[in-house]
Amino acid sequence: MSETTALLELRNVSKTFPGVKALQNVQLRVHAGEVHALMGENGAGKSTLMKILSGAYTADPGAQVLIDGRLAVIDGPIAAKQYGVAVIYQELCLAPNLSVAENIYLGRPLTARGVIDRAAMVRACEGVLQRLGADFGPATRVGVLSIAQRQLVEIARAVHFDARILVMDEPTTPLSSHETDRLFALIRQLRADGLAIIYISHRMAEIDELADRVTVLRDGCYVGTLTRDELSQEALVKMMVGRDLSGFYRKQHQGGDRGPVVLSVRDMADGRRVRGCSFELHAGEVLGLAGLVGAGRTELARLIFGADAHAGGEVRLDGKVVDIGQPLHAIRAGIVYLTEDRKGQGLFLDLSVHDNVNVMVSPRDARAGGVLDRAQAARRTRESIGRLGIRVASPRANVGSLSGGNQQKVLLARLLEVEPRVLILDEPTRGVDIGAKSEIYRLIDELARRGVAVLVISSELPEVVGICDRVLVMREGRLAGEVGGATGRPITQEAIVALATGAAQDADTAASRQPDAVLA
Repeated sequence: MSETTALLELRNVSKTFPGVKALQNVQLRVHAGEVHALMGENGAGKSTLMKILSGAYTADPGAQVLIDGRLAVIDGPIAAKQYGVAVIYQELCLAPNLSVAENIYLGRPLTARGVIDRAAMVRACEGVLQRLGADFGPATRVGVLSIAQRQLVEIARAVHFDARILVMDEPTTPLSSHETDRLFALIRQLRADGLAIIYISHRMAEIDELADRVTVLRDGCYVGTLTRDELSQEALVKMMVGRDLSGFYRKQHQGGDRGPVVLSVRDMADGRRVRGCSFELHAGEVLGLAGLVGAGRTELARLIFGADAHAGGEVRLDGKVVDIGQPLHAIRAGIVYLTEDRKGQGLFLDLSVHDNVNVMVSPRDARAGGVLDRAQAARRTRESIGRLGIRVASPRANVGSLSGGNQQKVLLARLLEVEPRVLILDEPTRGVDIGAKSEIYRLIDELARRGVAVLVISSELPEVVGICDRVLVMREGRLAGEVGGATGRPITQEAIVALATGAAQDADTAASRQPDAVLA
């Protein structure tokens, strides 16, 4: 691509908040008809840079934004839209009680004689929805749409108002694999139509599939830009974290040296999805739980933890049956659960890091008369911040202001203060950057070496293969099989997928129907 044809150019963009330099002389060039990935660890400055482009923030003096080579003054969101900039955030900005057409025209409705003309808006939106291949109409209420369909409404709004620069922030996080494929096809269509697409993601596979070029930020600074020919996971990781992560999945604990059975689950069922699941988890072992979306992995974990009522089955700790009717019973027994929804079900976003770390163990700090030992709680928080590498300006900072990776570490810190014997991690690295993933993997390995029994649920197969000693695979609410450990079967992505889809069972069935001479 010619360096003279950039549709968007950001020069010397800096942003200072009180006590924090979020961006320092960042550069970015994006061309029409290009998918330009923007990568970096959480806290690297990606969101701040995009908020400057969208007019939500004002850059420090000296920054320049050029559109088609001409200086642009983006002094607010309205100005950004006038320059053709549209941003689709992870948290979709839609009104569920309004129609698709009303959402597309939100803030600037069509009127006739001073009255909102809904019929005219419906007619005006039909073309763009057809162009984007929507399977719903402009009169459909947004509240009945799926997340993927709502995302399409956001894209339709941008395209309808002639956006030329489209920013997509982690767009596949809530999507299934099928929905992701449809989104990718749409992105390619928009690229062919000449849009400049800035694509923010932590997922290397997505970058490899979509990106024409990749710009990397680290600690608020511009690191560099790679062309498609220069792309490799090793190069990107080194640019993002400033070091070689050749030992990304390195395990120091030895799965073969696991201790006795700590957790035993027998015939666990919920009467709906989970049906007759049984397994054992040893001290010092990292056991993976894999399967397709909807296989019942999270449901099984919630049954074990007492978050949902079970219709059958039992949980044993050290061979003794424990009655877990609610999460508090599990916690008292030494079982803790890290939810996949850290914002909705895990953290208190309006409370501080200090409060979140201490909320489950504050009774320990009660002195005579019920007075809390605040010094002990503060010491615990400082130690957690240091041990887990939580990046925060102050222990009193609200958790909601932290990056996804640091939020996850705060939630882990809270659980570890309980000193659990069994740690259940549901999608522990979802939505966190590559550096935070590495630190979480190190922590899991350290816990296993200390004898904690760890159950990891993950949809990322390289993660499952890299950190687990054994892997159980669920399919349609049942445990379909196991790889690793005493099975003698190596832990590979192919073996896991075969069990998750039923291909392995189909192959075994077909083989059993062959004549003995063929089997020999």
